[in-house]
Amino acid sequence: MNAGADVTSFQAVVLGIVQGLGEFLPISSSAHLVVTPWLLRWPDPGLAFDVALHLGTLAAVLYAFAGDWARMIFAAFRGLAHGKPGEGEGRLLWLIALASVPGAVAGLALEQAAETAFRSPLLIAATMAGVGTILLFADRQASSGEERRQVSVMDALLIGSAQALAIVPGVSRSGATISMALFLGYRREEAARFSFLLATPITLGAALHKVPHLLGTPNSHIVLLGIVVSAVVGLLAIRVLLAYVRTRDYRPFVYYRWAFAAMLVIVYLVRRTQG
Repeated sequence: MNAGADVTSFQAVVLGIVQGLGEFLPISSSAHLVVTPWLLRWPDPGLAFDVALHLGTLAAVLYAFAGDWARMIFAAFRGLAHGKPGEGEGRLLWLIALASVPGAVAGLALEQAAETAFRSPLLIAATMAGVGTILLFADRQASSGEERRQVSVMDALLIGSAQALAIVPGVSRSGATISMALFLGYRREEAARFSFLLATPITLGAALHKVPHLLGTPNSHIVLLGIVVSAVVGLLAIRVLLAYVRTRDYRPFVYYRWAFAAMLVIVYLVRRTQG
């Protein structure tokens, strides 16, 4: 069966909304993309379809931070031309590239498990609750000062290593990277901003690996519909979260993760009882 072959247009829209919200809010888009079909008893569209929806959120983050990317890329090449690649805004581009390595390695090494064992509802419940608790403690470490923290090589490696854990649904790429950045003393808005920028290379790599196959199937128009919806909703989620964390903390997302995990366990046990 082709990945995503049994997905209807309505299901693609719903899953596109789920992806757009979950990718940037620290609630795990991958968990919701696995659990939503399971709860509604839809066919599992598979990991390749999930990755295709990431093209939409990739477009959203590129659009939202187009100015940042343009400045970083221009500064990086200007630095190379002058023999000073590690200075100015170009330095952040190299740090993002460095931070993307652990996630790329994890994605390639654990691809098979991500398509099978990692899609268990009980595992997702555990990771949703566990990372929610970590986010709660990390949020208490957030800097409240006005001085911006400069990303160091060690910071980039630690945040990138946290991103690698998001291969397991329920961990949440944004949840893991934001938590690590908060533990390191970044402000809430800084943590979210770096998390969003870091999403770009890893999402692009995953999409290039999986999406060409999907776009060559008879259901490609449904895949494209989901991508467009995830792009629009993802852009809204970026703007809402950045505005929210300027004055508020991450506790509502922690409470949501705990409630979601509890709901998963209850539904799982009820279905087991019913046979």
